[in-house]
Formats: sequence, C-alpha cells, structure tokens
Amino acid sequence: MKLHTFKIGGVHPAENKIAAGKPIETLPLPTEVVLPVAQHIGAPAKPIVKKGDKVKRGDRVAEAGGFVSAPIHTPISGTVMKVDVCKTPQGLPVEAIYIKSDEADREADAAAIKAAAPVRGEAELAALDGKAIIDLIKEAGIVGLGGATFPTHVKLSPPPGSKAEVVIINAAECEPCLSCDDMLMREHAPEIVKGVQLLMRAAGVDRGVIAIENNKPEAIAAITDAAASVPGLEVMPMQVKYPQGGEKQLIEAVIGKEVPSGGLPIATGAIVQNVATAYAVYRAVVYGEPLMDRVLTVHDGNTGRNLRVSLGTILATLVEGVEYEKIILGGPMMGRTASTLQTPMIKGTSGILLDKRYAHRRPTENCIRCGACVEACPMGLEPFLLSTLSRLKEWEEAEEQKIANCIECGSCSYICPASRPLVDYVRLGKSTVMGIMRARAAAAKK
Repeated sequence: MKLHTFKIGGVHPAENKIAAGKPIETLPLPTEVVLPVAQHIGAPAKPIVKKGDKVKRGDRVAEAGGFVSAPIHTPISGTVMKVDVCKTPQGLPVEAIYIKSDEADREADAAAIKAAAPVRGEAELAALDGKAIIDLIKEAGIVGLGGATFPTHVKLSPPPGSKAEVVIINAAECEPCLSCDDMLMREHAPEIVKGVQLLMRAAGVDRGVIAIENNKPEAIAAITDAAASVPGLEVMPMQVKYPQGGEKQLIEAVIGKEVPSGGLPIATGAIVQNVATAYAVYRAVVYGEPLMDRVLTVHDGNTGRNLRVSLGTILATLVEGVEYEKIILGGPMMGRTASTLQTPMIKGTSGILLDKRYAHRRPTENCIRCGACVEACPMGLEPFLLSTLSRLKEWEEAEEQKIANCIECGSCSYICPASRPLVDYVRLGKSTVMGIMRARAAAAKK
C-alpha cells in the first residue's frame, strides 16, 4: 500500500499517544461557563446579551464581528451574570460572557439533550444547495477545529477567480500525544463522512479525500467502511511524519501541488478542513446544533483521556488532582505554554498536556552549523538564518528570506542538537515582518 507524504523536510518525534484507544468521555454540562468572544482567527464576536438576560442552550450570545469572524453560542441554559473580561491562558485580558445555570436550567438542558433528533430528513438535506449549507455553517459558529480556528464559512467562500476542485479532510493528527481526532473517527465515522459530503456540496466539488496517518488503523478501517458507497470520496493513508497535518504539506501529499509563496491554498484548487470540523458540520446541518462543545485530549504522562467538553468550561476542572510542572495547550510541537488553567475551554483547545517530559528545555548551546534545521524544515527555509535575522532585528532581510512562509511547526527546534530556540525567534520575526507587510499594503491603498 502506497503511503503519501510531502517531499522535503519533516521529523519523527515520539508519538506518546497514550490516550489512543480510550473511548470519548462526555462530561456533564458545567454549572457555569465563561465564553470569550475571541475564539477564532479574525474579528472578535460582539456580545448581544447583557447582565440579567436569560438564555437557553444553543442560543447565540455573541454575533460575528465581520466576515472573517464567527458567532458564539451558549452550551448551557441560565442567566448572564456579567459581560466582563477573563484571562487567556497566557494571562492576557479578553472580553467574555459569564453564564450560570440553576437546577431548573440543568433539568431543561438534560431533557433537551435526551430529546435531540435530526431537524432535517434525507429529502431536506438533498434539497440544500451549497450556499444554504455555507449559511448554516456560518450561523452555527463553526471554525477549524485542528487548532487554527479559521471560520469554516470563509474557507468555503473562495475569492473571485478561484475555484475549488477537491475538499481534503485533515485527519492526520500528526501532533504527538493527541488522539481526539483518532477516537472521533473510530466512534463517529458515518457522521463524519456525511459531514464531508456536506462540505463537498458546499464547496461545489465532486472529489473529497480523507487523509489519515497510517498509525491509526482502526480509524482508517472505520472511515473506509463508512465511505465505501460515497461517489468521489477517497480515504488516503498517509506516512507517519511530522508535520503531515500542515495544510500546505497535506495539499502537496494528497494532490501533488504546492501552495505558491504568499498565496492561498485555494490556488491549488484545494480546500482543507479538519476531521472534527466535518463532524461539527454534520451536527449543525442535520441536527441544527451550533458549535457548543468539542473533543480534546488530556495527557499527563501517565494517563490519557479523550473528553467531550462544553465550551466555556474552566480547564482546571478537567485535571483536578493531577500534579504538573508545566502546562501546554495543544501538543508538544505546536502547542503554546499556558500560565494558568483557570481559563476557559475555547473552540481551538485540542489538548491539555501536563507530561513532565515536556516541562523543561535542554540547555541551549552554540550553533554548530550542522544544517539539521534546514534538512528538517518542510517549507525549504533556513531556520538558523531566520532565527539570527530575527534576533538582530534585520526585518528587511528576514522578509527577503521568506520568513512569512514559516508554518511554525517547530521541526527546526526539535531537531537542533544545540537545543536552540529557533522557532521562537522565527515566530517573533514572522509576526513583526507580517505586521510591516500589512502596514505597507495599507499605506499603498491610500
């Protein structure tokens, strides 16, 4: 069996997927939620409720703040306690909506969940055109659940002159320690496949590819069985290599095309969506259910769990009694260090990593000019050079060296024998350079 992959770079970190095979546990609804309005790439949502308002599970509590934005819905019925600020995992303030339920609210929610049923039958689903599906996705507040949180309706609405030819479902889950997508595929393969079909219709394409790394044989089998009778839909096993799930790397591996430097993925004719996003699309279109929860992996080094958690749940409640030295939200390669777990679960939270093996960095030594970072870079960049340019604030040269093309995968830092924080410097330089580029573009329009 041929295993597909991208051509250059990549690394093979230890997988450490100790939660693989652990069934998804659906946690009880919380009695209180804190819903930040910035849970996606783009403009923050705008609160449409105020203190004292009564809300029901599934109600919209914040509307999209622009085209590249997404609304927020409450996962619990209750009373709006306040619209105030909360702290992000990094300690920064962000506007948020605080909601608290009482016993009657919880009884009503339990009854609603028990009575949940499809709101659209097969005939009604078949009658939906692409625009109608996109509108339903937009109203449901669905964003990319692989971590990037780009609003899904925007990806499905390419700019004029662009045309989609294939929808690629990112089910690689190449990040070590995470297994939430794996278990979602094992347990909900038919629903995911129906969600992919809806995404294909929304994009106006006849071809879909579900790309899964080959270390997930049970998921591959489940999805292959569910997709067997779907015209134009292919399940593609992928080589186990990081960052196989990078959007640009996945496109190259699946259709053999490269995203142009500075260009959008749609330039290749591909629209990439995460497998959990496909499941959320199914729930939104078939059940009329907005995005109110998601599955994430909790990994502490000794045990691992896959949990379905309501948005707005305080993360500390998910790891009570666990001892840890460092908090990483996401996986060890691209996850971000958090200063606290007294912060709410949001749409992009794919994992909580508390494994002590990832708590400390190795001592940094001088660069030995080995070139390992260049060989590992999946974008064909020179991380040692970009890191140095960023450290020296040589922004013009950094731009010329294509620092904006970095996908921040961390392969360079992982492979560096001198343990240099290459991706940290490159990330800083990329952010600064892209800010300069945006300012230049804005000035040119005046």
